[in-house]
Amino acid sequence: MSPDRRPEGEHRSAQREGTLLSVVLLFVLVACALSLVTSRHQARRLFVELERAQTDARAFETEYGQLQLEQSTWGMPARVEKIAREQLKMLLPTPARTEVVTMRARAQAPR
Repeated sequence: MSPDRRPEGEHRSAQREGTLLSVVLLFVLVACALSLVTSRHQARRLFVELERAQTDARAFETEYGQLQLEQSTWGMPARVEKIAREQLKMLLPTPARTEVVTMRARAQAPR
C-alpha cells in the first residue's frame, strides 16, 4: 500500500466531510443572499418613505405660507375698521368723547 493511497473508509469519510462542508457553505451563501435581498428591500422601502415625508413637508410649508398670508389679510387694520363700521355700526370717537388717562409712578414700598 503506497502512502498516497488511503484506505477505503478514510476516503469515504473525507468525501463526506467535503460534501458536508459544501452543504454548510451553500446554506451560508443562501443565508447571505437572503440577508442582502432583505436589506436592499428595506433600504428601498425607507427611501420611498423618506421621499413621501419630504413631499409632505414641502406641502406643509406651502400651506403654512398661505395661512400666514391669510392671517395677515384678516388682521389688517383697514379691514377690521371696515367691518366694525359696516357690520357692527361702530363709529370713531370724537375728540370730545376721548379722554387720555396717564398713570402716575407708584411709590416703592419699603421691604
